[in-house]
Amino acid sequence: MAKVAFIGLGVMGFPMAGHLKTKGGHDVTVYNRTPAKAAAWVEKFSGHAAPTPAEAAAGADFVFVCVGNDEDLRSVTLGENSALHGMKPGSVLIDNTTASAEVARELYAAAKEKGVDFIDAPVSGGQAGAENGILTVMCGGDEAVFERARPVIDAYARMVGLMGPAGSGQLTKMVNQICIAGLVQGLAEALHFGKRAGLDIEKVVEVISKGAAGSWQMENRHKTMNAGKYDFGFAVDWMRKDLGIVLTEARRNGAKLPVTAVVDQFYGDVQAMGGNRWDTSSLLARLEK
Repeated sequence: MAKVAFIGLGVMGFPMAGHLKTKGGHDVTVYNRTPAKAAAWVEKFSGHAAPTPAEAAAGADFVFVCVGNDEDLRSVTLGENSALHGMKPGSVLIDNTTASAEVARELYAAAKEKGVDFIDAPVSGGQAGAENGILTVMCGGDEAVFERARPVIDAYARMVGLMGPAGSGQLTKMVNQICIAGLVQGLAEALHFGKRAGLDIEKVVEVISKGAAGSWQMENRHKTMNAGKYDFGFAVDWMRKDLGIVLTEARRNGAKLPVTAVVDQFYGDVQAMGGNRWDTSSLLARLEK
């Protein structure tokens, strides 16, 4: 059992912290900007809550962070009363936020200055993956630190991999989001075409999902998409944030991402339709409006 802190109890962090307590058996202290959310977590999982990130992190062996974006991340790790101010030498800061590779490298350096280790560890699998403890975790950092942290991360993951030095986890998450953007747009167009052609979508998917066209998105989202229901996971606002990170990095490294750039614009159209909180499969709604 380790002493663990978890900072950020959103739709992902809340259940992830819960798995660290229930499956991992760790002593968990949480912090959330909204104290009521931390109180709800304590009531459900019988852990502890702290009034600041620094106090949550005090004495912890591992400190997890899962917040919204780069600036949120800097605020809870580098700002006043932040996690790094409370962490002890030799402890590990693990960031599950989907953020930039730049901020990952920044936090790696800041942690080292304080005698603390750092791993960027963004996750894939959405809210359902977090709730079921079956996330994919893409890590960047030092191998020895990763090996220390991996058994703890395993509490909420089904796949954990070290992708390279600091920032590599975030870069791998960008690859993941590029793949998803193209797949969802392709699936949306396929279902739209099939419906306009008068085909029975369920029969079509039953056949093509067993061939080369099959994907997780097809298997898990075609029914809700066909029904025009878009309340099943990762929100459009979050995807646009992630694709913004991807496109910024692409401008830096010279990668050409024409499909990703167009799909990002399509998600902007969905936002303009009022679909900010719809899930990412709502690209079909844009075609059918």
